[in-house]
Amino acid sequence: MTEVAATRRVLLTAAALLAIGFTSGGFLLGDGLRRAKMADRSVTVRGLAERNVVADLATWTIQFSETGTELGPVQSAIDQKSQAVRTFFQRAGFPASAVSDTGASVNQFFDSNRHENVITVHRKLQLRTADVMRARAAFARQSDLIRAGVALEEGSGIVYSFTKLNSIKPEMIAEGTKSARASAEQFAHDSGAAVGGIKSASQGYFSIGARDGDVDGEGGGSAGSSPLQKVRVVTTIDFYLR
Repeated sequence: MTEVAATRRVLLTAAALLAIGFTSGGFLLGDGLRRAKMADRSVTVRGLAERNVVADLATWTIQFSETGTELGPVQSAIDQKSQAVRTFFQRAGFPASAVSDTGASVNQFFDSNRHENVITVHRKLQLRTADVMRARAAFARQSDLIRAGVALEEGSGIVYSFTKLNSIKPEMIAEGTKSARASAEQFAHDSGAAVGGIKSASQGYFSIGARDGDVDGEGGGSAGSSPLQKVRVVTTIDFYLR
């Protein structure tokens, strides 16, 4: 074999190997792009979890006042009203320790028309109890306080609270995730795909409100307006599709 022939053979071999390299590289690049495109496919869905709960704490604030021209008689009258409130709760079955004095104030001004001082003493008592249903029953009889001479003022009202939210959060998050995956699987089925793992997720805030149609007082369905409450959370999850 001449030197020219040998050189030509080497060049042809190198060209063939280079062509094979380009072909393999192109295949791998194309397959990588295809897999990257598939990995980028996803669907964002929301999952809802709801739980009916009963409030475990009732806080009833009663605010009242007495007005007069001399502090002594006014103070005596406000003390009588305070005792009437405590007696009301005692008859409703609550221990004395459940009722506390949470505030008092005195306002005084000179009435130029009557030419005398006017003194108003404000008082605030609060019932705090875990016996929620007993508190609810007592609240329904608050007219007894009015008959006893205690006029309830603005700022009076009962609030029901559910304090054990942390104990049900994990289960509700799991329920929300399950609900979201069911929605994603329905979407995937309709589009001829399959649901993969979670790409990203965000948990909404937990909200607590009165159950539909169950509102005490003037709460308008807010969280504390009824002891019969509903906890809700919405979870947003982005699932991969394959």
